[in-house]
Amino acid sequence: MHHAKKYLLVAVLAMAIAGYFAFDVGSYLNLAFLKSQQASFQTYYAASPLRAIALYFILYVAVTAVSFPGATIVTLAGGALFGLGIGTLVVSFASAIGATLAFWASRYLLRDWVRAHFKKQFAAIDAGVAREGVFYLFTLRLLPLFPFFAVNLLMGLTTIRTFPYYWGSQVGMLAGTLVYVNAGTRLATINSLRDVATPAILGAFVLLAIFPLFAKKGLALFKERTLYRRWPKPTFFDRNLIVIGAGSGGLVTAYIAAAVKARVTLIESGKMGGDCLNYGCVPSKALIRSAQFLHDAKKAGALGIHKADVQVDFADIMARVHRVIDTIAPHDSVARYESLGVDVIQGHARIVSPWAVEINGRRLTTRAIVIAAGARPVVPDIPGLGDVGYVTSDSLWTVKVLPKRLVVLGGGPIGCELAQAFARLGSSVTQVEQAARLLSREDADVSTLISASLAEDGVTILTDHTALRCERDGAVRRLFVRDAASGQEKAIEFDLLLCAVGRVARTEGYGLEELGIALTAHKAIETNAWLQTLYPNIFACGDAPRWCATC
Repeated sequence: MHHAKKYLLVAVLAMAIAGYFAFDVGSYLNLAFLKSQQASFQTYYAASPLRAIALYFILYVAVTAVSFPGATIVTLAGGALFGLGIGTLVVSFASAIGATLAFWASRYLLRDWVRAHFKKQFAAIDAGVAREGVFYLFTLRLLPLFPFFAVNLLMGLTTIRTFPYYWGSQVGMLAGTLVYVNAGTRLATINSLRDVATPAILGAFVLLAIFPLFAKKGLALFKERTLYRRWPKPTFFDRNLIVIGAGSGGLVTAYIAAAVKARVTLIESGKMGGDCLNYGCVPSKALIRSAQFLHDAKKAGALGIHKADVQVDFADIMARVHRVIDTIAPHDSVARYESLGVDVIQGHARIVSPWAVEINGRRLTTRAIVIAAGARPVVPDIPGLGDVGYVTSDSLWTVKVLPKRLVVLGGGPIGCELAQAFARLGSSVTQVEQAARLLSREDADVSTLISASLAEDGVTILTDHTALRCERDGAVRRLFVRDAASGQEKAIEFDLLLCAVGRVARTEGYGLEELGIALTAHKAIETNAWLQTLYPNIFACGDAPRWCATC
């Protein structure tokens, strides 16, 4: 039925276009014909005003809906026939309705195909429409460089809703409508369309097009002043910038600020270097490197090496992981950043106003604040999980004995890379994922490739399995899961259970609630495209303004 309607619409448009050429409609939509028939049109209007307006209205809607050339001539005719007042009223509604019909046709016939073939390009356009909204449409409508029919077709491919498009078009086209309808009232003095689009008129259009941008900026400034009204602004600032969190995002921010000679304070309540150095990128890749070497040694024969005798001591491998961390740590240390001119404070920060942060009972005023507090592992609410014990990607690095049987909860990047590493080191690994496939945020072919690689290394993959509960029977620990396909339960015995079901931004305890800074549905800090929060001088970067379900 959907395709039948689409084919019918295509057929109607094709017939309209064929009729346009068959009946030589273009010869009637020109200035010479309009001037030659002006007296006849006015006589008809005087005899039947309502019928003349209705026929003109239908003609105008049809011309604009099918995007035929000649809309400008028809607009001039509105002024010549009806005068400035009635002409402007009729043309304004007819042009907006016709534009909306063209918008619908473009959306119905072209949007799916165009967006499927130009997905990346339209991601940027959609972001602009979402950010600028009707202001973006106003600018296009007021600039004469963009033909109205082209705007109709282009906007139909975007995500803008119909009603905002309709009223935005009607208001945005009003200035042009007034100019051309007014010119139509002086039809006898017009010899070409250039007499209408004079440099002065075009300049006025450009100024009108810029006006919405200035209006938006003015509204933003008004909103900003209202927002900050309850927070007295200090007359003197202790710092230019305060950065909360000394992970990757916070360290880079503080480094750049210090490089341009800003007075910057970096606050960290835990370890310098944050998640990347201490719990994430560095230790995991060090472990993966050792596992990769053992994997290669086992396949030495394929490289022409007859024997590669490798003995594994997991405690030594973990000791090497910590040596790698210790090697890199000086680059992220307090001493290094203080040598760069950064004031580093160990302690917990709390934002008490857009201009002030409290640390260890001390209050510092600042012009800007960057929240780079990172993320923490998500621990699922599974009955009995606390009783059997578990590790996360943060606490895993304290393990000194290789588990004979490892259960990995989660099929995201962290779960997959650690499952493979432990399997290559000798653990019997079972990976449990509730979704239908591993790495569900990636393309299906990537998921298939990774799953095959994990299976080749001996990982038992249980997708479409839900973790139900954990139980302990003496020294034996079990995880019970349910297969979504069969509905059956099964028990998996393990020596170590790794929770890798995702990470969530650290947003509690920083004063965000008191300031009214919003969080997203996934509990990350809500920011705009420039990483600004509700307060333009408070930014969030790194993991804080985003959320990863399968990391």
